[in-house]
Amino acid sequence: MVRPGSPAPLWGAAGKAGYALSCVAAALVLAISGFSYFVVKAVGSIGGSHAIVSGPSIGAQNILLMGLESRTDWQGNILPDDVLKALHACNRAEIEAGCGGNATNTLILIHIPAGGKKAVGFSIPRDDWVTFANTLGNQQVGKIDQAYGVSMATRENQLAAQQPGISQAQLAYEGNEAGRAATVATVEQLTGVHIDHFAEINLDGFYELAKVLGGVEVCLNHPVPYDPNSGFSAARAGYQHLNAKKALAFVRQRDGLTNGDLDRTHRQQAFLDSVIHQMRTEGVLGDLTKIQALLSVAKQYVITDSGWNLLDFITQMRSLTAGNLTFYTLPIVGYETIAGQKANEVNPSYLQQLVKETFYPPHRSSHRSSHPQPTVSVNPSLTTVDVLNGGNTAGLAGQVSSALVSAGYTAGKVGNAPPLATTQVLYGSGSAAAASKIAALFNVTATASSTIAAGHVEILLGADATTVPNVSATPTPSSSPSPLPTTGPQGGAVTATNGIPCVN
Repeated sequence: MVRPGSPAPLWGAAGKAGYALSCVAAALVLAISGFSYFVVKAVGSIGGSHAIVSGPSIGAQNILLMGLESRTDWQGNILPDDVLKALHACNRAEIEAGCGGNATNTLILIHIPAGGKKAVGFSIPRDDWVTFANTLGNQQVGKIDQAYGVSMATRENQLAAQQPGISQAQLAYEGNEAGRAATVATVEQLTGVHIDHFAEINLDGFYELAKVLGGVEVCLNHPVPYDPNSGFSAARAGYQHLNAKKALAFVRQRDGLTNGDLDRTHRQQAFLDSVIHQMRTEGVLGDLTKIQALLSVAKQYVITDSGWNLLDFITQMRSLTAGNLTFYTLPIVGYETIAGQKANEVNPSYLQQLVKETFYPPHRSSHRSSHPQPTVSVNPSLTTVDVLNGGNTAGLAGQVSSALVSAGYTAGKVGNAPPLATTQVLYGSGSAAAASKIAALFNVTATASSTIAAGHVEILLGADATTVPNVSATPTPSSSPSPLPTTGPQGGAVTATNGIPCVN
């Protein structure tokens, strides 16, 4: 049997110091530019996962960065002794006895607007208590970092029972694919936005990248006493250079920090800013040898959704700098003990509104009309909504219909439609306002149709629809934007000064 949290073999999860490993993936896919034809083939070979249906590679898109907890490499081998020593978590004998796990201890959701010159991201604290989506097995609630391991272990157990001769490589690949799909769906459900792409990287990848870069530059708000759990310490505040082992300890530490794991999310964000800054200012992107070394790390350690065309994406991202990359941490309600576990209580409706308003701010015209248009009110009970599923998520049409009925709409037909890539919202006469409001839930535009009955709205769910939108949290035209928090344990935005932000 494979227990949740057990080390994975081929394609397995990243190491515990991977709290910023996904930052490395982000640096590789957000910052590598100026490449020549020598590396085009290498960039094109990065990928490997079919866990999700990929979105566009050009234009606005949402990207989930994942760093996973494990003490093994992709082949299931225990990590080298020098890496384990730097990790300060389990020795070889303890790992052989079962120490370690597969949990997404880093989750960063980044929105890239069309044009790619700016980006904004939210770190999702690993201890947020949530309802899982698309997970396998009996556990349906828990800390958000557990969704991956729960589904991975369940899938591996199923396959091992069904196919006794299955190879270790195939077993691990299928298990990790289940974990990736569950994690993406759970983050979509928590935040209310669709994820187009994801990237994950393992501990070896982090370590190797730091060595290729010659270490990283960080900035600390104050000296940091020695933390035996991570091995990190800093004798002074301010800017300082960390070698690969020290960088590993820097991104792992949470004990001894004022806000614990929430301060660690700021370190993840600062690490990403630092890597992007360093790659752009120290000639890395103009050095073919270093680019090839970075791409070698990426090919060996980075996993992305197979439909993500990184060549197109990188071309769009040439203008992004650390100064145009702003990070926030999703706020929590407070600390709680839930089911015997120390966890963060969160308000999903508030988080969904916050993320949507930050990623998709309302367009504000520079010319104010002297005759503002009146707000059109919608009486949902006057609109009948038909929901047809042309996507890949079984049962989603019924779930969406139920959510709209709970918001006051009248239930219409629920069924299946021919396969669709993108969700469509059509409406008959007299339903334009309701259709517009419903379409906003899916980030699409409603379209009038002569084939739709008067007073009806028809939702054709596409492959991009994987979760039920939060109907009650949809802002009305008269609502005020949710302010981004600047206080509390999650703090405010982490932004770069001189390319590198200062953190605890």
